Amino acid sequence: MSGVPFAATAPVSIGRVGLKARDAQKLAAFYADILGLREMDGEGGAIALGVGGRTLMEISEDRSAEPDSPREAGLFHTAFLLPQRTDLARWSLFARDNGLRIEGASDHLVSEALYLSDPEGNGIEIYADRAPDSWTRNDDGIAMATEPLDFGSLLSTLSQDDAGWHGAPENTVIGHVHLRVGDRGVAETWWHEAQGFDTMARYGSQAVFLATGGYHHHIGANSWRSAGAGQRNPNRTGLSWIELKSRNATAEKEVADPWGTVIRVSPTR
Repeated sequence: MSGVPFAATAPVSIGRVGLKARDAQKLAAFYADILGLREMDGEGGAIALGVGGRTLMEISEDRSAEPDSPREAGLFHTAFLLPQRTDLARWSLFARDNGLRIEGASDHLVSEALYLSDPEGNGIEIYADRAPDSWTRNDDGIAMATEPLDFGSLLSTLSQDDAGWHGAPENTVIGHVHLRVGDRGVAETWWHEAQGFDTMARYGSQAVFLATGGYHHHIGANSWRSAGAGQRNPNRTGLSWIELKSRNATAEKEVADPWGTVIRVSPTR
């Protein structure tokens, strides 16, 4: 893919995310409405959504599933990475004009982001990266923070005759997935040893950010509300699996992290 964000050029990056929903059609309609994702060819009855001919998300339905619990291991948020800062500016105006309930708006130094949740409580981040050569790198990885988003600066990127938001650009990707885990240190060790990820930053004793190829993070893991969580209940809604696209993989494989979160690894084609 030409022109994709830096996150997708790393040796291992996020391919797709699978969600389990009580009402898959309602959830799919939400992602189509707020992001402009389009329905793709799905497998096994799942609804596949994507952009630019690439699937980013698959939603399966289980009407008997229990609601997700923020106290358990699982999904903190799926982060959709827009190619340009102007795309984020357009989306922020779209969110305002359509009355979307924004739950947070942050400047992370390496990126700017807005946060919301879908109708079944799954967290969503919509973000754009700053240029990688502007990131501050140190012995511990990459400097990140959580500061208020400067909407004035963001919106100043748009001209008066800007065409506005018309759905996610074709080079939109899932830049990272942020997980709820029972123990930050256990998660950090597992991602090092099982997937070859590097630690890029830590937030105290409860959050870690990991990546390959020098990205700020492809995986986040925190125990802010899930400290001490055991194996995830597979009968709950929320995260079903994460797909990693790997240059080093020669065949597809499936593993689980220490809390039972399913990680699918597929060769980069």
